[in-house]
Amino acid sequence: MPVITLPDGSQRTFDHPVTVEEVARSIGTGLAKAAVVGKVDGRLVDTGYTIDDDAEVAIVTDRDQEGIEVIRHSTAHLMAQAVKELFPDAQVTIGPVVENGFYYDFRYDRPFTPDDLEKIEKRMEELAKQDFPIELSFMDRESAKELFDRMGEEYKVRIIDDIPGEEQLSFYKQGEFIDLCRGPHVPSTGRLGAFKLTRVAGAYWRGDTDNEQLQRIYGTAWPDKKQLKAYLKRVEEAEKRDHRKVGKKLSLFHMQEEAPGMVFWHPKGWTVYQQIEQYLRVKLRKHGYQEIRTPQIVSRTLWEQSGHWEKFQDDMFTTESEKYDYAIKPMNCPCHVQVFNQGLKSYKDLPLRLSEFGSCHRNEASGALHGLMRVRGFTQDDAHIFCEESQIQSEVAAFMDLLHEVYQDFGFQKIQYKLSTRPEKRVGSDEIWDKSEKALEEALNNEGVEWELLPGEGAFYGPKIEFSLKDCLERVWQCGTIQVDFAMPGRLGAEYVPRDQEQGRQTPVMLHRAILGSFERFIGILIEEYEGAFPLWLAPLQVAVLNITDNQADYASNLALKLEESGFRAHADLRNEKIGFKIREHTIDKVPYLVVVGDQEVEKGEVAVRTRTGEDLGTMTLEELQGRLETESKRKGRVETET
Repeated sequence: MPVITLPDGSQRTFDHPVTVEEVARSIGTGLAKAAVVGKVDGRLVDTGYTIDDDAEVAIVTDRDQEGIEVIRHSTAHLMAQAVKELFPDAQVTIGPVVENGFYYDFRYDRPFTPDDLEKIEKRMEELAKQDFPIELSFMDRESAKELFDRMGEEYKVRIIDDIPGEEQLSFYKQGEFIDLCRGPHVPSTGRLGAFKLTRVAGAYWRGDTDNEQLQRIYGTAWPDKKQLKAYLKRVEEAEKRDHRKVGKKLSLFHMQEEAPGMVFWHPKGWTVYQQIEQYLRVKLRKHGYQEIRTPQIVSRTLWEQSGHWEKFQDDMFTTESEKYDYAIKPMNCPCHVQVFNQGLKSYKDLPLRLSEFGSCHRNEASGALHGLMRVRGFTQDDAHIFCEESQIQSEVAAFMDLLHEVYQDFGFQKIQYKLSTRPEKRVGSDEIWDKSEKALEEALNNEGVEWELLPGEGAFYGPKIEFSLKDCLERVWQCGTIQVDFAMPGRLGAEYVPRDQEQGRQTPVMLHRAILGSFERFIGILIEEYEGAFPLWLAPLQVAVLNITDNQADYASNLALKLEESGFRAHADLRNEKIGFKIREHTIDKVPYLVVVGDQEVEKGEVAVRTRTGEDLGTMTLEELQGRLETESKRKGRVETET
């Protein structure tokens, strides 16, 4: 008689083996109807899974993220079924779940068209309405290979050949369609219906460019039509905010084939970049960091010594000079240790905080490049803190305070926190790991924030905290991090004289930390967050002074000059164009403030002020305008939340 323990600790006893569906029904018919899959002793299973022994059981519905992912996986199978019915000669390969959706790769003689996607989606809807049961079965390998060989599915045969072990394989059947799959799946196709096919892309078999090219059909699936509609609206809004489109429209930057993954910053974009760098430089100095600069090209021997060559050599750009091998640095860490190593350090010098706006390069695959979000050449807001073990917690806490200040100044209020702990393969004693993990955990708890534990996800050299931003579209961007490193300082000979000199020289702990991650990616995030309408302090041009006729040209030029002398980025637009044309053009360019001057403003020594949103602020003196600009600039990105 299995005893079932539910998540709330209550128990149910059955006098016979029981399925997950029966457990759900014993709790309530509503829950049984809502069940997507079950979780038995921590493992996801179909609702038809039979429980013979005592077990901990949870019913997973479409309100759970795991339930949504099962829905997406089952929808991928539904799409494959529709493709096979419409295009019998197409071969199915693999179809996993991805963020917010799924894809399936197919081999077909001609490219799928938008019309094909419409037909596939319509057929999916028809199959869903037929409410086919999704049935699990098992088969030995040879029988499975014979089955797929008869069906002409050569990729499925190849997948079976690549699966290790000798155990039977699991299959899922719905109608006439059968697929090799570990599962689990929803009980029937009738549970699927809120989906949309989004696009077709090229893909290589097994992700290897040496293999044949396939066609990848992407889609999204949600528990209901309302959530699907909301998601599609977010996608539409994201496309409108795409930093590549906005960047081109506002002439912030461009990229071209002659330098793949490298950014050509235009004057406006470089102004934004410089504002961020100068802002961070001041912040870091106030928080006790010393700025350094290290070489971009460093001998291969240093990368071998640090351990990066063995792990990352394929991602490095390399060169040779006078029979010596060099690498363009993909990260700054080993170089910062070299600065630390110059001169004998004592415990009195710790913590030592070294920062660098370090220019790095990584040989990313061309197919992975994506505007500013994924580049080959980038600048990190990098810093390394050399400290004693006893200082880890206080340094992490101080860093988190700094990080919160910076994120709030850029207008980001929603932050997610994740703590990654020791992996199986690691360096350092358990005692040191215990101390470091406890220090990071205490720092998070002292901040009073909710955080997620990721057991075993830490780096081999130490645990880490990751900080992710939520933008206005609820997208999550992992930007900041702080990592505890026991390994690299020792490998590169870093040491200091401790308080108790009889212990001999000690190896410092090295904290790797970043707030933005990279300037390029963070600026891409900012462009999409604000759709190019940057807060005043970041705007490339803050004030456009517009004259109505030539009579006000000198007055307008003098106003712009005084604003610039006050530290604001201003420009006098004296073109012989109608004032309405000038206003529209600068509004499209998202200039925060438009100052209009006509004969009346000249006579009174005032200015007529309007914002890029079209708000008419009326007339004011230059001093009043400067005061408004100064107040808003000091608030930075916090202005919207504080007003």
